[in-house]
Amino acid sequence: MDELLTYRKEFPILQHTTYMISHSLGAMPRQVYERLHEYADMWATRGIRAWEEGWWEMPVTTGDKIARILGADPGSVVVHQNVSICQSIILSCFNLRQKRNKIVYEALNFPSVMYVYAAHAKAADARVVEVPSTDGITIDTERLLAAIDEETLLVPISHVLFKSGYLQDAQAVIDKAHAVGARVVLDVYQSAGTVPIDVKQLQVDFVVGGSVKWLCGGPGAGYLYVHPALRRQLEPQVTGWMAHRAPFAFEPSEITYADDIHRFLHGSPAIATLYAAESGYDIINEIGVERIRAKSVRQTTRLIELADEQGWRVNSPRDPAKRGGTVVVDVPHAAAVVQELARREVLVDSRPGAGIRIAPHFYTEDRELDLTIKEIRNILDSRAYERYL
Repeated sequence: MDELLTYRKEFPILQHTTYMISHSLGAMPRQVYERLHEYADMWATRGIRAWEEGWWEMPVTTGDKIARILGADPGSVVVHQNVSICQSIILSCFNLRQKRNKIVYEALNFPSVMYVYAAHAKAADARVVEVPSTDGITIDTERLLAAIDEETLLVPISHVLFKSGYLQDAQAVIDKAHAVGARVVLDVYQSAGTVPIDVKQLQVDFVVGGSVKWLCGGPGAGYLYVHPALRRQLEPQVTGWMAHRAPFAFEPSEITYADDIHRFLHGSPAIATLYAAESGYDIINEIGVERIRAKSVRQTTRLIELADEQGWRVNSPRDPAKRGGTVVVDVPHAAAVVQELARREVLVDSRPGAGIRIAPHFYTEDRELDLTIKEIRNILDSRAYERYL
């Protein structure tokens, strides 16, 4: 018996939808209704007092719940709006107008991250090196390591690649970067909540991610982890009054940075988003990522077997040790098939040049794997996808 299925009742959409899209937007926990009501009540009844009664510290106290998922200590994670902001804060800590100004990342990195680094590099005349993929699914680790040298400043990589579900060897990248004096920014958006992570064991410099996907925290809650050795050393230029040592002193002119993780905050936080996000973190922590991972490996392996039976190409690693929680199946007219699946209350998505992304999570029933593949086959055979072409 699958004990994790006891959590299905906590997610309303599962009552009527085959939800195989947690790699894009995790299902909403039922408790979000109560948490947002609590937020509204707090605002309605406590007014301005709500700031000193919990709101002001929520980017850190909420971050503590994420820290447990990452294997980090309390007081090491802060919550922001999204990963692009977190990456910009990290970049603002460094001088790109120096000899050590090379930025190295994989060509299959998430585009939003690439946009941030390319824009900063262009403005400062820094260098960006994109390590190519030979198959569109994986990145050659040795080729990535070879690109990291003594002139490399930052290595912002995805732990799991969004397009294929390929799980990179983060430890090897971190070890090489540190050996030459570079820093690693590990984007765990597609791994946190479904792949175990221990930032202390990795000794990674920065971790960024978001709550939209496997954490079931909804949009608008990105997060940033900073290694303890860097917290007092770095001074972000993307900043604001929450990063000040004494924000309510309202001192003019230059900022005096906080001595702890607060220095990586900026302006006032989006409180409602934090209320909404916490329920997902609570459930992930209650279950434990190790248990989620075990189920994920079993179900994604089964999905690959089902795709093989249909003769479809699988654009994800077959080795579970190199695969995150997503299986990408290459079928004809993938985008149109996805639209017809949605009409049938089967939710997946597609990415250009990859195929249909299918992502079971801890709340997925085994029968839903077969149902998803069966519906894709039916749509192709009946040519029901043609209405969307």
